Amino acid sequence: MAAAIAVLLIPVLILTNYTYTRQLKSNINASEVYKIRSFHSKDCIGKFYMGREIAKVMGHQGMLWLERPSRESQEPPSVVIDALNLRATDTVADIGAGTGYFSFRIAPLVPEVKVLSVDIQPEMIDVIDFLTEDNNVNNVETILGSLTDPKLPENSINLVLMVDLYHELEYPQ
Repeated sequence: MAAAIAVLLIPVLILTNYTYTRQLKSNINASEVYKIRSFHSKDCIGKFYMGREIAKVMGHQGMLWLERPSRESQEPPSVVIDALNLRATDTVADIGAGTGYFSFRIAPLVPEVKVLSVDIQPEMIDVIDFLTEDNNVNNVETILGSLTDPKLPENSINLVLMVDLYHELEYPQ
């Protein structure tokens, strides 16, 4: 029971059987969906979606926080990964991968396919590329996404993982 509660407390969004099509984002009429306010939190961007202000993206300068030793005891990522019930053939997209914390923990569980580590910051992509090579990991592939497009290959994903990210999406719809 405690493990189930712990999973619920971690801000994780998981989409299974996800089909990504680039045409979806073109239907967004930003002026109807998003509100811009000049008075807003200093930690946010001044854009509101469904009454919620969108946070600033955590910069690459904060990447050590993602790799902190206390993360397993604070957020039990291993419980989240176990709950995914991954098969060796599941292609996983780790959106907002940061340093690849989840990508590298998922990679051994899906040895027949790739983990697609997507981030919008080139510095984070560089870290993942370095760690992939340094640790001889063969199935983690980086993708430099943009604010409006994760640039995933179409019709290729079995599971999308977004950890501590949704509040930073500038265009969440």
